[in-house]
Formats: sequence, structure tokens, C-alpha cells
Amino acid sequence: MRKAIRLVTTQAVIASEAKQSPCRKEEVALSQKTLLAMTRAEQLLRLILNSLLCLIIIALGGCGPSQPTATPTLPAPETITLAMGFIPNVQFAPFYVAVEKGYFAAENVEVEFDYGMETDLLKLVGVGELQFAVASGDQVILARAQGLPVTYILNWYRRFPVCVVSLKEKGIKGAKDLVGKRVGTPATEGASYIGWRALLHAEGIDEAQVNLQVIGYTQVASLIEGRVDAAVCYAMNEPVQLSQAGYSIDVTYVADYANLVSNGLITNEQTIAERPELVQGLARAMLRGLKYTIEHPGEAFEICKEYVPEIAGDNEALQKAVLVESIKFWQGDKLGNSDRAAWEESQRFMRQIGLIDAEVDVEKLFSNRFVESQ
Repeated sequence: MRKAIRLVTTQAVIASEAKQSPCRKEEVALSQKTLLAMTRAEQLLRLILNSLLCLIIIALGGCGPSQPTATPTLPAPETITLAMGFIPNVQFAPFYVAVEKGYFAAENVEVEFDYGMETDLLKLVGVGELQFAVASGDQVILARAQGLPVTYILNWYRRFPVCVVSLKEKGIKGAKDLVGKRVGTPATEGASYIGWRALLHAEGIDEAQVNLQVIGYTQVASLIEGRVDAAVCYAMNEPVQLSQAGYSIDVTYVADYANLVSNGLITNEQTIAERPELVQGLARAMLRGLKYTIEHPGEAFEICKEYVPEIAGDNEALQKAVLVESIKFWQGDKLGNSDRAAWEESQRFMRQIGLIDAEVDVEKLFSNRFVESQ
């Protein structure tokens, strides 16, 4: 405002001088042009200064209202089927924990559990009808021997969990005490039967020296009722049931006699080749679930109730004991890693007793690629 007043006053003085001295018309005209030029220069300078100031403000944090940052849209989770090889059970706690803790979701994966028998599952994985399954190492060896391209990618059980249990009154303290005894087994196939034969093989016991009977999954009743002297089972199942019921028992663990590969996560060569990021994500989520379960068994058990409601109520004490016993078989160094020596011993034993005709390349049986990077 002050500059505008000064401009008007100056122009008036010049005009007055022009009236008083006509001979100075040219000088007056020149003065007016000079003054106008100076005014335009000031305006231009002010415009430049204002522009520079705005640029500085933008550089320091923005000029005017900030615009919201666009949030990237994540793709929808991929749904995969994971074949479990058994009915819903507290022993699957690491998988249930991985779901409820969001470990699978963090890998953009949604898992559907398919409960079926493992002898069929690996065939489905091998031909590509399933991508993932839980199964034991011996089943992988058998599948590979049949030309099925399945691969064990994550070790879950650090010790082979098959055992032979008997009531203490039978006096069966070890494998050699089984000679001449009646022993029940669920079936003459699967991991339990492989474990049984490994036990006899390790001690040099001829199968004909033992009266083996197929009793299905009636081990507890068969032992209590005296139909058999001992029974082949999983260490975290029937032995725990008998102990919880107040019976004194003896347990002979196959893992004390043979170093066999137990349960783990299986996929096929096609999935590894075409979807390595999916395999990696599933392995990472499973390992997180396994580690959390080992470290927080109480919370893991509560999570299991959402998937296996029957473990609550009157069954709770028994099922908690099952989980505690299971964790003993999962614990160890380098969770998820496979032991090459165990694979070699497993395959050698299976060839020696005639379950496979020839050994396959051990490198095709398992891979630590997806757990060593964890």
C-alpha cells in the first residue's frame, strides 16, 4: 500500500513539473517509463521470491493439504489342501497354531486340512492331485521306489515315535523279550509295521519267533483283556492312555534301536519347480507353529480345542498328556532339518528286508532347502 501511494505521488509531481515546464515533456515521459519499469521489476522479483518459498515448503513437507498415500492391494490368499494322514488330533497342534497365530496368513496362504490315510496320500501327491501331505519317511521311500516324484521338505518328528507297549506284569523290558510272545499290530503296512520290522531287524530276531496278530486300533483293550502280551503303537497314544488309566507299563522305543525318518511335510517335484515361493511359505509357517507349540504348550492346547472339541471336558487331562509326550518327539536342534544319515539307514533297512528292490538317490528323497534359509 505504501508503494502504491509513493507511485501515485511521484507521478503527480512529474505531471506538475510537466505543466510548469513544457520544455521538459521529453524528460517527464522518460521518467514515467523508468518508474514503470522499476515497478514491474519489483513485481517480478516478488513473484520469483514467492515461487522459491513455495518450492522450499514443498521440499520440506508439502505445500497445501497432504494427499493420502495409496495402500497397495494384496492378492487374495491362495487356498491349499494339506493332507494330514490321520483324524483330527491334538498331535496336529503345530498346524492349528500356525493357522490361529496367522503364520499361514502371513504367507498369503489359507490351509484346508484333509484327514485321510497316509498310504493313499502320497500317491495323490505324486501324481499332482495334492500338493502337500504329512507322512513318514518310510512312506516317501516306498513312493519313490514306485516312481512317484515326492520329496520330504520339512522334518517334524525328530525321533521315530513307534513303540511296543506292554503291561509291566508281562516282564517285557526290551526287544529280545518279545520272542515267543503274542504281539498285536494295527496292520501289516504303514509306519507302525515298518517300525516293528525295524525293531526285530536291529536285534536279529526272526519274525517267525514272534506271534504277530493284526488287531486294528484296539491296542489298549487287547492289552487290558489279555488278548495280546504287547502291542505296536505310537508312543504318545496308547502308552499315555494306559498310564493315565493307572496301569504300570513298559515301553520299548523303536528309536532306541533304529534311526528311521519319521513324520514330516511332503510335496512333489512339480510344485518345488513351479512354486518354490509357495513351498517356502508353507515351510516357514509350519516351523513357526512348531516352535510356538513347543514353547507354549498350554496355549497350543487351548487352540486345539477349536479343531478337536472332544479333547475338552473329561478327556482334557489325557489329551494334555498326549501333547506333552508328543513335544518330546518334536524337540531338537535345527527344527525342520532332515538328517541324511537317517535317510540312508532307513533306505538300507527297507532294501535289506525286501520292502524295496533297489535304493534310490538319497538326494531325491528329501531337501533341506526350504528350512535352512529360516
